[in-house]
Amino acid sequence: MTPTRVNNQPDHKRQDAASNSAGSGSTRLMRLATVVVVLIVSVGALLYAPPAYADQLVMGFLGLFATIGILCLFLWALGVLNDTADSSDNKLSRLFVDTLAEGICVTDHAGRIIYANPAYKRLTGADNDAALRSVETIFSRDPDAADAIFRLGQIIQANQAADEEVRLPVSLSAANGMNDRQTLPGSSNGYWYNVQVRPLPVDDAALPLQVWRVSDISQNRKTQEHIFQELQTAIDYLDHAPVGFLSINPDGRLAYLNATLAEWLQLDIAEVRPSDLHLFDLVDNQAAGHLLAANGTLIKPASETIDLDFMDSSGKSVPVRLVHHVPQDADGEIGASRSVVINRARSGDASDALRAAEVRFSRFFNKTPIAIASVTRDRRLGRCNARFVRLFGPDFVEGRQVDLVNSVVERDRPNLRAALTAAINGRSGIEPIDVTLEGDEEYSAKIYVSGVEANDDNEAAIIFALETTEQRTLEEQFAQSQKMQAIGQLAGGVAHDFNNVLTAIIGFSDLLLNTHKPSDPSFQDIMNIKQNANRAAGLVRQLLAFSRRQTLRPQVLQLSDVMSEVSVMLDRLLGEKVSLEVRHGRDLWPVKADLNQFEQVIMNLAVNARDAMPEGGTVKVKTRNMSAEEAAALSRAEVPAAEFVLIEVSDTGTGMPVEVLSKVFEPFFTTKDVGQGTGLGLSTVYGIIKQTDGFIYVDSEVGKGTTFRIMLPRHVEKEGEEQVAEIKKTPEHTDLTGSARILLVEDEEAVRAFAARALASRGYKVHEASTGTEALELIDEIDEQIDLVISDVMMPEMDGPTLLKKLRETQPDLKIIFVSGYAEDAFAKNLGENDKFSFLPKPFSLKQLATAVKEVLDDT
Repeated sequence: MTPTRVNNQPDHKRQDAASNSAGSGSTRLMRLATVVVVLIVSVGALLYAPPAYADQLVMGFLGLFATIGILCLFLWALGVLNDTADSSDNKLSRLFVDTLAEGICVTDHAGRIIYANPAYKRLTGADNDAALRSVETIFSRDPDAADAIFRLGQIIQANQAADEEVRLPVSLSAANGMNDRQTLPGSSNGYWYNVQVRPLPVDDAALPLQVWRVSDISQNRKTQEHIFQELQTAIDYLDHAPVGFLSINPDGRLAYLNATLAEWLQLDIAEVRPSDLHLFDLVDNQAAGHLLAANGTLIKPASETIDLDFMDSSGKSVPVRLVHHVPQDADGEIGASRSVVINRARSGDASDALRAAEVRFSRFFNKTPIAIASVTRDRRLGRCNARFVRLFGPDFVEGRQVDLVNSVVERDRPNLRAALTAAINGRSGIEPIDVTLEGDEEYSAKIYVSGVEANDDNEAAIIFALETTEQRTLEEQFAQSQKMQAIGQLAGGVAHDFNNVLTAIIGFSDLLLNTHKPSDPSFQDIMNIKQNANRAAGLVRQLLAFSRRQTLRPQVLQLSDVMSEVSVMLDRLLGEKVSLEVRHGRDLWPVKADLNQFEQVIMNLAVNARDAMPEGGTVKVKTRNMSAEEAAALSRAEVPAAEFVLIEVSDTGTGMPVEVLSKVFEPFFTTKDVGQGTGLGLSTVYGIIKQTDGFIYVDSEVGKGTTFRIMLPRHVEKEGEEQVAEIKKTPEHTDLTGSARILLVEDEEAVRAFAARALASRGYKVHEASTGTEALELIDEIDEQIDLVISDVMMPEMDGPTLLKKLRETQPDLKIIFVSGYAEDAFAKNLGENDKFSFLPKPFSLKQLATAVKEVLDDT
């Protein structure tokens, strides 16, 4: 059998073999060419020979060819003629396989040995071919090895390759029943062999042969066992060392901790894997500032000694000293830390007063919420606690030459530089400085600097920094809320008084229109007066919305349905350049709001977004539920921990700078050109949301866009709760005349005069009073029954609700219509739960007044 050729010769030998092969091939071609030429010459000679010599030439050629053929047969039989190249290749392949150190055994599919190299014979102790045994036969004699060999046999039957490491209690030759000629000692656990098998396809065989390869790996196993034993010994020494060892991965999770540290922390390392623990599980967030960034990852490489407290599994403090090192490779990537942990409570005499004081000071120093650091005369940082590193950043650690002044924004640097210089020069009693820290996120702090007497560490000043970010945010929010409330009160007062003026203007315009025909030259002027008064009334309504004193008709809304209807209007409103995307959250909670006012909010925000994208863009409207936990996590003092429905309206427009954001909800503030906006759109939105007990916030970045976030409280219907009844929609009255007796109470003379004339012109008998007290006196004076009272809400001496209560003491069924520039007080005080009344907001027209009176009188 010819083994597979293996080309593992040296380069020069492979080149020689290739040359020989090439030469052998060219020699064959020359021989073939010579034979062809001889045949062609012979045929030519026969064709062109004279007829007289043709027969003689034929006989001569036949004799010559016969002689050559007989001679070749003799030479072939003697072995002179053969393929020297093929013979050389066969010998080379045989030589390669025979000199392998591993045992090679080739068998057929029935397990009969076809070939075995000398190494296989040595391994199995076979002195001759009769002593040869197959791999399956030898290894199957041992019960433990039989399973592995059986698996290999099953795999090779499927014409697949496989290998196994097999253990024998004795050497392979001994297992074969031969003399043990093993020269290398086996491991303490017997002899180990690597057994490989693969199929060997053969052209003239129906089934492939099987090539078994056996290698003695006992010495390798012994070396591995020795290394493993040394490793186990090293781990045992490390685990039971008198100090703790700790390694932290770059993501802040533990890579390793030894048994000593695990014992201090009361952790069972047999049950808890280090990768399951984060350093935050061992150290509180405040103290971890020396080691981890705020996001829980290792800070940049450092080698330092840190005193801090670990926490055991029961939450008790374990004071330790950490000798900490973080390596860094050539590419700048940091690796897992190497840290030695010394238990300060167990090192030396724990009752020693000096050590106890050191432990106590370190605990106070690192757990205080105040950032503390010392500064040397050359402006190097001395000792600093974890809070200082967390506040100012990982660059500010002990011993580094850093410029603390550059850690704050530019406007605060002169004050901080002057304070540090004064402290280093020995001054005390320096006034604290409010600063904003430089960085991606805005943090603010109050810094106290004090000079100290120089000591051995060359410390010249102490810095105390108290973070005031949350306090400053709350102060800004409170100041903004106070400002908005003050502006709202002013706007509401102006709107209330202005509504009285507009009521008179609109009313008297209606009276004039009744006496002028459309063909009258003055008719158009009167119409212009009324139209502009109505425009002014629209602005006043927006001011009332901002001041949260407009009349709302709240109802339970499903925002998914509302937004689906509003989106149709928004598509037309936004135009072709701006695309609209609406995404609803799943299972939105219901809210209670005025439908028309909520639609106005979305429309105003959409228009504002459209104007911020003159070149086109996208407006996105998203809705989702917000849990109480999420609301509580917001840095908004006024937002309670309650459930809300969140509506986000965002655009991809120009965005707004910080100075604009602080005024965006103020009335009459606008960034648009003159004549392009009143500045009341967003203030109206603000007032509507606030009056609905919701919250609205805005985030914007110049060049990236703006996002408005509206939070409406989730509506949960309570048992026995009555919904606010809406005014019934009745068909429009064609006859607005009547004969009822009406008491009109209004402190604004112009409004009272218009209303009295309007009602009298419709046939009603009107009694007028300017105050509530005057109205009560008038009731006592007149002898007839009053059918209806029309009263202003806000009046001197006595307001409208108080007047209603006194009138109903004698006339329980008396009907009343309240009129007011805003309706908040009419519903908020001095009214019982079952008091019935109607409401007519100012400004109103003559027709609106007559219609309201007719409806109330007809309502039985």
